[in-house]
Amino acid sequence: MENTFFAHATAEVSPKASIGAGSKVWNLTQIREDVVIGDDCILSKNVYIDFGVKIGNRVKVQNNVSVYNGVTIEDDVFVGPCAVFTNDMTPRAVNPEWKVTETLVKHGASLGANCTVVCGNTIGRYAMVAAGSTVTKDVPDHALVMGNPARIAGYVYRTGERVSLTHIQSAKDGVAVFINPQDGEELQLQAGNIQLR
Repeated sequence: MENTFFAHATAEVSPKASIGAGSKVWNLTQIREDVVIGDDCILSKNVYIDFGVKIGNRVKVQNNVSVYNGVTIEDDVFVGPCAVFTNDMTPRAVNPEWKVTETLVKHGASLGANCTVVCGNTIGRYAMVAAGSTVTKDVPDHALVMGNPARIAGYVYRTGERVSLTHIQSAKDGVAVFINPQDGEELQLQAGNIQLR
C-alpha cells in the first residue's frame, strides 16, 4: 500500500507508526514506533517523535523539537522551533522506578520558540505560550502566558490577536464577553480572572 504522506529521504519513520494523509516529514526527522500522527501535519527538520506519541490533524512542529513519550498534541497546534517537552518530574540518569508524567496540548494552542513545557501540565485550547517561557503549571484556554515561570499576561482569540478591554461587549453575572474585531468571534471570560493590559 502506497504512503499518503511525504517523507524526506533522510527521515527515519518506523513502519509501526501511523501517519495521516497529506502530512509532511522533513529532513533528519525520526518517528518512532506506535506513533499516531493525523492528516496534513508538518514535521520540520530535525524533529524527534518518541514512541507512543499522539499528534492530531493540521499540527505544525517546527525545527529541532523533541516530542517525548507521554505528550499528546491535539488538532491545529503550533509548536515553535526548539520548543522543549519533558516527561520526567525527577530526572536521574539511573532510576529503576522511572515513570512517565504526561502532558496535554489542547486544540489550537501555540507554543513559541524556545519555550519549555514542564511535564504534568495542560496547555488549554487556543492558549499561547510566548517565546522563551517556561510552563510550570496548567495554562487556561485562550490565555497568553510569558516569562519564567510563565504567568498570564492576557488572553487571545482563536486568531491569536490579543483580547483588549476595548473589545468588551458586555459584563454581567461575573462573565465578560469580548468580540474579536477581526472576525466577530465571541469570547467569554470569568470577570474575576481577567488580566488585560
